[in-house]
Amino acid sequence: MMPSSEALLALILLSVLLSLTSHRLLTLIHIMAFQGIMVSLVPLFHEKHHTLAIGSILLLQVMILIKGFLIPGFMLAAVKKIKMRREVVPLISYHASLFIGLIFIVVSAFIADRIQGTLPGKQTVLIIITAITTLASGLFLLMSRHKAFTQVIGYLIMENGIYLFGTALAKQTHTQYIVEFGVLLDLLVGIMVMGIILTNINDTFDDVDTAYLGELKD
Repeated sequence: MMPSSEALLALILLSVLLSLTSHRLLTLIHIMAFQGIMVSLVPLFHEKHHTLAIGSILLLQVMILIKGFLIPGFMLAAVKKIKMRREVVPLISYHASLFIGLIFIVVSAFIADRIQGTLPGKQTVLIIITAITTLASGLFLLMSRHKAFTQVIGYLIMENGIYLFGTALAKQTHTQYIVEFGVLLDLLVGIMVMGIILTNINDTFDDVDTAYLGELKD
């Protein structure tokens, strides 16, 4: 693996840890945008994918546009519309969340070491470590935050982890991109629907804390 690839994976892990400790929604969106761009660039430095077809490069550029600009842009617009700036006190504190994120990295390294014999090369092992950490951290963010908005960001981080798994294990690069492109289109629609739903929740409860949804009755 090229040194720049290792730096890329290190930046992704850093963005994951920052997302677990950030309470400002605007900061979270910027972290998610940065992470989306870095994740989309990983195949360019993956040893198996040094030679990419023109179609694959075009799909990669579209994914960078969606992950790094379109989805964060929709979320920024939603934040400004509902006038929400920060997450309330989470179920698990930010310092504890950071510690749990570090545990995810250690556990991911242990899992990757156990299955190393089945993986084609050191580069794949490092991507698997990053993928497991990203996926687990996204799930943790989804479960440990009150605001629906932050939970959506957790879901998007999980999707980045799934994409890294696909990068590490896919045998055909173009197939990986086609599947990911379809998922991203679904995410775009989901984000647009999320903006409408969050606006309605905010108008009804004057907040977007998901705990208030328990007050809804038939």
